[in-house]
Amino acid sequence: MNKRFRYSIGYMTRRLLRIASPVKGTLTVSTIASIVGNLAQMGLMGFGAMLLMSSVGMAGGSPWLYGGLMAVSALLIVSGRYVEGVVSHAGAYKLLASMRVHLFETIRKLAPACLMDRERGDILNIAVSDIETVEFFFAHTIGPMFTVIILPCVTLGLALLYNPIFAAVLMPVYIIVSVVFPMIAVKAGRGVGMRYRTRLGEMKSIVLESVYGLKDIQIFGFGAKRLQMVQDKNRQINKEAHGLTLHRQTVSSAPTFFVYLARILVIGAASFLASSGYPNPAGTVVLSFVATASFSSTQSLTMVISSLLETYAAAERLFIIEDTEPEVSEQGNPVSCGHIERMEFDSVGFWYSNPEEPILENFSLTIRKGEKLGIVGASGIGKSTVLRLLLRFWDTKSGQIRINDIPINTISLQQLRRRIAVLEQDTFLFNGTIGENIALGKPDASKDEIEEAARRAGLHEFISTLPEGYETQMGQMGARLSGGERQRVGIARTMLVDPDVIVMDEPTSSLDVLHEKELLRTLDTECGDKTVIIVSHRPSTLTGCTRVIRLENGRASEIDQCGK
Repeated sequence: MNKRFRYSIGYMTRRLLRIASPVKGTLTVSTIASIVGNLAQMGLMGFGAMLLMSSVGMAGGSPWLYGGLMAVSALLIVSGRYVEGVVSHAGAYKLLASMRVHLFETIRKLAPACLMDRERGDILNIAVSDIETVEFFFAHTIGPMFTVIILPCVTLGLALLYNPIFAAVLMPVYIIVSVVFPMIAVKAGRGVGMRYRTRLGEMKSIVLESVYGLKDIQIFGFGAKRLQMVQDKNRQINKEAHGLTLHRQTVSSAPTFFVYLARILVIGAASFLASSGYPNPAGTVVLSFVATASFSSTQSLTMVISSLLETYAAAERLFIIEDTEPEVSEQGNPVSCGHIERMEFDSVGFWYSNPEEPILENFSLTIRKGEKLGIVGASGIGKSTVLRLLLRFWDTKSGQIRINDIPINTISLQQLRRRIAVLEQDTFLFNGTIGENIALGKPDASKDEIEEAARRAGLHEFISTLPEGYETQMGQMGARLSGGERQRVGIARTMLVDPDVIVMDEPTSSLDVLHEKELLRTLDTECGDKTVIIVSHRPSTLTGCTRVIRLENGRASEIDQCGK
């Protein structure tokens, strides 16, 4: 296998066929319809030749019989193509739906550790566009894969019936068109397909970032530069698309030579037999018609191959995501930690990519129930890393984290993240109602529970002023909410889940002093019995903390409330 690619074509074909196994019955019907339709096309041409020959007395049988068989063949062609198209797409769309769900589950397990180095637009491209591209394999490839085997066998059998010489001249052409040429086409064009899909992902990342950052682009006058970046990426995509088009046209055009060559060889073989005293004009005409029909169907495989370049590139990008090992995995029999009374970092060491640049080194810290702990330190020193390790987004490289004296890697991830809630500096609002956004951690919450959580977060009165109250769509209103209002949605989520520990990462960085005081007052009133951990650069945010530590050189040191 070429080292440029993670997977071989054979492996990906087998894997895609395994994915298709849940709808194998549907795809079998589609494949049979494809075979019947293509055989009927050969029959139409063959019976047409017999009709002509019988009409001039050069072949036995009634012209009406051959005319009727042509009509039946035409009906089978239409029916076969209709059934193939409808049934194959029905099966393909069912598979795509399950693939999207499986990919989301994979991404959920990988996030955030294994996705840090991937652009959001590229992941979106894989989840939507690449999966859509894989549809071509299920809907348009499986049938031709079997057809390209059966049709030549039928034609060669017919050729043997007339004279083995016809089979001898046709077989090499079939091998070239059906086997050799497709293999060369895939190998030669695979890199073009992969580059094209990769460039598309990069383009979507740029567009997605541009939409999210449009306000900043306008404020800082970055529009012209950003437009140039989009144009540069567009040129790269067009270049790869041009290469893909050239490859596609070559793949679809070159086999035409062999189709005509087959006709010449059949006529040449017939001429040789005629000169040798074995004339069979009817057989020559019929075989020429049938071979032409079979090659037109076989040649469609080369068209499929040209489109499969993108399909295999999309499949490889998808499989790479699915086969990535998560940084954190749950043990076979995870245990319950119960209500969190104590959390302990014991000589923890951690780094992201380079062991020579540790973020934490012999980091030790004990946090008891009800504490309000503040964490300060320079940017990039590892404050957020402490929170991520506590939530087990990553595992420690050395040392151990224990909750209630239980190693954190033995605790159920679902329970761990149920007992520890996170409030970050920017609360993300999904495209749903504000009530659904509050109920993110408890989707089955009743309306009364959601309203109670909103009241505790100081958000109920604001929601009451919205056009449709708790049913107001955030797709319409999300961009209009202030930073404080969005943070209160986050607090309401936390209130509804009712965790033991609340972890806050720069929760007031986007708020003014007034909104910061309101937020901290709400937290103090509603979360007085909770263990709270706050990471912040603002001394004012840490005024309510019972203890503050400074993170420096990978270790924690106690400081007083004045930060000394």
